[in-house]
Amino acid sequence: MTTQPSNEHNTVVPTCYRHPGRETYVRCQRCDRPICPDCMRDASVGFQCPECVAEGNKGVRQAQSVFGGRAVTTPRVTWALLVINVLAYAAETVRTDWVLTNFMMNAYEVGYHGEWWRLITGAFLHQPLGGGGWALTHIVFNMWALYAIGPELERRLGSARFLTLYLLAALGGSVAVYLFGIAAVGASGAIYGMFAALFVLAKKLGYNAQGVLWLIGANAVITFVVPGISWQGHLGGLITGALVAAVFAFAPARKNRSAIQWGGCAAVLVVLVALVLGLPPFAVQAELGIFG
Repeated sequence: MTTQPSNEHNTVVPTCYRHPGRETYVRCQRCDRPICPDCMRDASVGFQCPECVAEGNKGVRQAQSVFGGRAVTTPRVTWALLVINVLAYAAETVRTDWVLTNFMMNAYEVGYHGEWWRLITGAFLHQPLGGGGWALTHIVFNMWALYAIGPELERRLGSARFLTLYLLAALGGSVAVYLFGIAAVGASGAIYGMFAALFVLAKKLGYNAQGVLWLIGANAVITFVVPGISWQGHLGGLITGALVAAVFAFAPARKNRSAIQWGGCAAVLVVLVALVLGLPPFAVQAELGIFG
């Protein structure tokens, strides 16, 4: 008489392909591999494993913004820029002299000591409290403008393109200060770049841009009427923002649009860097009596 082995000992319990120590009787609907609860992803029927979900998403076209960037639901770049500006102002309030000495835009330090970082860091600082004039108004207005306009531009352009616009406009304002000014602080170059971008995009989309023109005009009057405001930074940011926005808006939609857009931004950056490398700080030279 022979005895048959029990089926209980012959049955192999399947385990998750990603977690071999976990028993499971659920299988991926696409690849049929066993998956544990941590690896289950809801599918139209049953569950799929993470790899099959990722593979399936490759064939799904990502939603895009109007001008080619990835669609934005939450303007995270705008909020991040707001936070950075406010934190920089807090640091400036605590250690005013140290922050301004080392990070404000100063044409002499950039031109003769090679402190290039000031071209960007100066755009995140503002008139310090106790500095006289419109100290608190300076950051309040700039942050209000970023809060009011930033989300709309970020949704139209996509987060990466909006950040590029903001930083290049800020750099353009600083380059203008380097060439024709002495020193300055503030995000106004970037904000004026946003004003210009709003106008360019409105014209491209066929919207009424009269309100934007009034906004730019009113701020231009303030720039030249109120003393102590850097017209160089405002004008440099305005021109740079308009150029970058035009690159984003008018790149042909069906012919390598992204390559043209990023190539155009790179060209703007090269021009700005070349201006600083190739030209002296004219206003500083005039003040110091340096000629040639």
